[in-house]
Amino acid sequence: MTTAVLTDRERTAVQAYLRLLHTVRAAFDAPPGSGRPPVVPPSVLAEAERALAEAGLSGNEEEFFRLLQSWCPAEP
Repeated sequence: MTTAVLTDRERTAVQAYLRLLHTVRAAFDAPPGSGRPPVVPPSVLAEAERALAEAGLSGNEEEFFRLLQSWCPAEP
């Protein structure tokens, strides 16, 4: 298995993305009929955007997901 060595900024971007992903999942895991719309705090979105920009990946989602895939490949 090959691994990618991430820069600190890339690692921060991946971690921010994972926090965003977990937050979105939690927001959509509300019980059906709860009457509560899914909400993602703006600060979580801002953190992910800022981390992507600082890693030079803002607007380059294809490269970011390629980096994410090489760092944490899916198991067969």
